[in-house]
Amino acid sequence: MRPGSSLLIDFLICLRFATRLPIPALPLEDGPHSLEGFARAAGALPLVGAILGAVAACALFAAATLGLPPLLAAPLAIAVLIALTGALHEDGLADCADGFGGGATTARKLEIMKDSRIGAFGALALAMALYLRIAALALIGAQSLPLAGAVLVGAAAASRGAALIPLALLPPARAEGAGFAAARPGRRALFTAACLCAVFTAAPLLVSSGLAKPIIAFGACVGAGITLSALARRQIGGQTGDVAGAAQQVAEILFYLVFAARL
Repeated sequence: MRPGSSLLIDFLICLRFATRLPIPALPLEDGPHSLEGFARAAGALPLVGAILGAVAACALFAAATLGLPPLLAAPLAIAVLIALTGALHEDGLADCADGFGGGATTARKLEIMKDSRIGAFGALALAMALYLRIAALALIGAQSLPLAGAVLVGAAAASRGAALIPLALLPPARAEGAGFAAARPGRRALFTAACLCAVFTAAPLLVSSGLAKPIIAFGACVGAGITLSALARRQIGGQTGDVAGAAQQVAEILFYLVFAARL
């Protein structure tokens, strides 16, 4: 294997996992469309998130250039994020809300989470998540458009690092699905992910943000991952891909709220 090819493969694994982009297979890849190897490659997930956030930031700037105010530019940026990922994480949030809120037993909760239909708890969770993401980003954009772009990059990266926390802390709740196939990330992958999260969380510093908010935002993302892990352990005894998706959504929301707040 050529130097650097392993890093490229890790990046491509995460890019295919976290997006709906049609990434062609490279000659040096084996089974490019499976989750085998994700535990090793997971360290590149925050980098993929940062790229997604940068694309959303470009959409935000383009909308502003066309004369749209932040209240209209923000939902367009969030829509780009959702389109790029195929609503992967939003689906996880909705499934967790339905399962945790509507099931009386562990088996029933897992059955509900596997159902593709969205119930009342899931619909409410999605509506609240979209409102908070759009409203917070619009408030940040009204203060400073460059800051909003940097926050998009930092939030997309750090929240995907948070999504790895349930996979690292909990066993799979069932012997199938994305959570089982992805397996537990290795220590090296987790260390790499943590470093990348710290780097991209600092992106707002490039546009004159103070140091306090990036530190608080980073801590909030870690807290979101740990909290969702504890909740999932109590509700279903382990993790699933939906739990990781819910952790990503909660972490992203908290990241935005930190920068929208008047701290």
